[in-house]
Amino acid sequence: MDDETIVCRCEDITYQEVVDTVDEGYTTLDEIKRKLRCGMGPCQGRTCMRLIARIIKEKTGRHLDEILMPASRPPEKPVPLGIFASYEVGSKNARNCKRSEQFRSIFGGKDE
Repeated sequence: MDDETIVCRCEDITYQEVVDTVDEGYTTLDEIKRKLRCGMGPCQGRTCMRLIARIIKEKTGRHLDEILMPASRPPEKPVPLGIFASYEVGSKNARNCKRSEQFRSIFGGKDE
């Protein structure tokens, strides 16, 4: 693979950047994800994590079976981002915000 080949399209990470990171001692997908932000873009690592696992295999000699995929932490249920912006702010103090009807319908709870 060419040094300038893009491995993570979402975060624009090159093959050489991943190799340099492995050479620095980051040898797990979780470590590389935290350092370079690979897998944190819109695709959530669906493409790049397998490519990075192969680079780790090349550089460390480990088997692919030994290279664990990073923990996936999807939302418990899909939530439109607008929900979080729908708080009715009563003051600058976030504790004084009132939840919108739409927010309560998804998450439940009462305003105090």
